Amino acid sequence: MWSFSAWRRRRTLERHPVDPQLWQQVRERLPILDGISNAEDRWLREACVLFLSDKHLTCLPGVELNDGERLFLAAQAQLPLLHLGALNWYQGFHELILYPDDFLSPQRHRDSSGIEHEWDAEHSGEAWQQGPVIMAWPGVLSSGGWEGYNLVIHELAHKLDMLNGDANGLPPLHNDMRVGDWATAMQQAYDDLNAQLDRNPDAETAIDPYAAENPAEFFAVTSEYFFSAPDLLAQAYPQVYAQLRGFYRQDPLARLQQLQATHPGYKEAAE
Repeated sequence: MWSFSAWRRRRTLERHPVDPQLWQQVRERLPILDGISNAEDRWLREACVLFLSDKHLTCLPGVELNDGERLFLAAQAQLPLLHLGALNWYQGFHELILYPDDFLSPQRHRDSSGIEHEWDAEHSGEAWQQGPVIMAWPGVLSSGGWEGYNLVIHELAHKLDMLNGDANGLPPLHNDMRVGDWATAMQQAYDDLNAQLDRNPDAETAIDPYAAENPAEFFAVTSEYFFSAPDLLAQAYPQVYAQLRGFYRQDPLARLQQLQATHPGYKEAAE
């Protein structure tokens, strides 16, 4: 049966082929893609083309992207969707705005006394409900390794979270997952992180203390760690790792461990 969406997909891929040498250069800049299969690599490359065709990248003065940099951004955006199926997970926004540096963002908070506080905070990224994703380009360039930081995955995790409405740390779970299991794992880890910081605000926590801000940030930060430091997340909060493995339907820890066991560069680093 003829499908318009399938026809449009094929047409987009045919009109925007990715040069194999350019894709290899992008792959070399993204260690978090090391160890993916040939089939996954092919899916990711095509998904990047479709993502860049569907989303508009608005570059503010000071940011100029070439084809490789656009693919570098898109590959990180698509990695979380690698095994999530055909659902339009990034619906609800059409634009990514790239700043040349961190930016000031107006903040508003109503405290327990009902008093509203307003201030400007410096951010490297934001995701707006039914609005664009905003990122500082230096933060994007610093992403892609195994260091426990990935601005692209962090901000797009917020977009996944928002599929159920306001960001609250609960994205739409698959039918084989239980909300109760998710809530228990996330809440216990979130409470543990906050307890550590209550005892010592300067504590060197296993994951970025920004995750203690609220459940939405906890989901975004742990999603970062899931893909970019899965060993640290699994060691600190194994139940959180298990829930994210069920949601993203990937196992970056197994991939990293396989690399450490077989890849010369990774074996030396592990030792």
